Amino acid sequence: MTTMESLIGLVNRIQRACTVLGDFGGADGGPTLPTLWEELPSVAVVGGQSSGKSSVLESIVGRDFLPRGSGIVTRRPLVLQLHKTEEGRQEYAEFLHLPRRRFTDFALVRKEIQDETDRMTGKTKQISPVPIHLSIYSPNVVNLTLIDLPGLTKVAVEGQPDTIVEDIDNMVRSYVEKPNCIILAISPANQDIATSDAMKLAREVDPTGERTFGVLTKLDLMDQGTNALDVLEGRSFRLQQPWVGIVNRSQADINRNVDMIAARRKEREYFATSPDYAHLADKMGSEYLAKLLSRHLESVIRARIPGITSLINKTIDELESEMEHLGRPVAVDSGAQLYTILELCRAFDRIFKEHLDGGRPGGDRIYRIFDNQLPAALRKLPFDRHLSLQNVKKVVSEADGYQPHLIAPEQGYRRLIEGALNYFRGPTEATTDAVHHVLKELVRKSVGETEELRRFPTLQAELAAAAYEALERFREDSRKTALRLVDMEASYLTVEFFRKLPQEVEKGGNPAASTIDRYSEGHFRRIGSNVSSYIGMVSETLKNSIPKSAVYCQVREAKRSLLDHFYTQVGKKEGKELAKLLDEDPSLMEHRQQCAKKLELYRAAREEIDSVSWSR
Repeated sequence: MTTMESLIGLVNRIQRACTVLGDFGGADGGPTLPTLWEELPSVAVVGGQSSGKSSVLESIVGRDFLPRGSGIVTRRPLVLQLHKTEEGRQEYAEFLHLPRRRFTDFALVRKEIQDETDRMTGKTKQISPVPIHLSIYSPNVVNLTLIDLPGLTKVAVEGQPDTIVEDIDNMVRSYVEKPNCIILAISPANQDIATSDAMKLAREVDPTGERTFGVLTKLDLMDQGTNALDVLEGRSFRLQQPWVGIVNRSQADINRNVDMIAARRKEREYFATSPDYAHLADKMGSEYLAKLLSRHLESVIRARIPGITSLINKTIDELESEMEHLGRPVAVDSGAQLYTILELCRAFDRIFKEHLDGGRPGGDRIYRIFDNQLPAALRKLPFDRHLSLQNVKKVVSEADGYQPHLIAPEQGYRRLIEGALNYFRGPTEATTDAVHHVLKELVRKSVGETEELRRFPTLQAELAAAAYEALERFREDSRKTALRLVDMEASYLTVEFFRKLPQEVEKGGNPAASTIDRYSEGHFRRIGSNVSSYIGMVSETLKNSIPKSAVYCQVREAKRSLLDHFYTQVGKKEGKELAKLLDEDPSLMEHRQQCAKKLELYRAAREEIDSVSWSR
């Protein structure tokens, strides 16, 4: 195989692989960013309706395989990839949408193109931008990628939408505007070249004519005594690339099923014996056109190689990064599966601890509970109502029973203090619950932020459930511990507090007066004030000890042993149960497979490009 055939064959293989992997950058609603497909040059066949586009393509292929008829026949882009095979090999065709079926009967190829068009557009004259991909393998072709586009038209006919003219124009432009697209502009010789739809569009998108090849069809149908030499020799419409004349099969030849090999021979004879075109015979005809395009394609590929290589390298880097992000495929060995699960759990645990320790936001909410919410809740407790004069008098009197207290109403004090301390239970439990909810939210966030876990929704759910269950245990322990602190304050009143009471009562200096005042409002106010002072002291103590119990019982335990029970349970699981935990999201598995295939494609493309000799 020559260097040229190697280059173009390589491009064809890459383009074929790109389309199989859905990395086709045409007008099919696919990716808008540059893809490898778009970076590779191809040839778009453009012409008005009935300009002879189909005949040109069939002449290049050497097979009669395209639908025919009047009006708009090509209603979807046809991406036609020609692959040259060794002499003697059987010709066959493959459609991308039927990857396991080989067509050796090209009449069936024609029918499948028609049927696949109808499947997308219905049996109407509508068009669709979604391309049909067809590969033909034959020893009678040159390596090329040709894109057959719907014929340009000026008016809509019956059965077509009013926007058909604009729709076709936009579709064709979406291909030919790309700088890597070679334009094969088809114009019939029996019409004025100045009115050619193909040349008009080509001049708009390629004003210098650098990537436009002009093709004149139907030379044999021109009026007697006229010729197209002014066009073919570049005098009336100059292009940087040469014009090529084509003689299509006549309708009679088509009706008689004259094969394309005979048609090519007849075309050669026409130019060789024509008094007008004999001097150009070696530069005319479909065979010459195919070789000319192939040579030009080879030169374009050479020029594009640095850009193609750069894009391939960049894409490989991106795909490798994405594959690393997606993770390796799951192992089938139980030991490896258990190791994977434990690694994933450690990754989650690391992120969870980062939230608590300030490496990530979230842990600071626990501090706000202690610094803001708990003090505010303590300030709102109804001690004023509990220590009101009326309630103090009532509690003290009830505590005395039938015997009046002699000096200090000890039982009254105790009941007032115990009643007040009960109010601390509410903020204590609320603080415990608030810390629990923050930890639970941090578990949820950490599960979501552990990228490695996203592959395994079952493991995500199981791990989260185990973490929540552990947090419930920690909350219950924390609640009991914190309430025990409150109960401890209620079970033993500080001795110094009582020792100060007689001194406070006798500060007036007259014990008799104090005894007389024992049941006055001032006496009960002093009792309320003394209890309030004691409750304030206890409040300050609990304001410090409740956060300590919450941190010790919940935060500390969550950092130390959040998944301990889960680890124990996982260690008991058998192979199938472990595999179930590592049951990946099907869409993610498919995405990884696609990435792996693309990565393989791009690496192979890079290797092939490196292996081709670029000697000129």
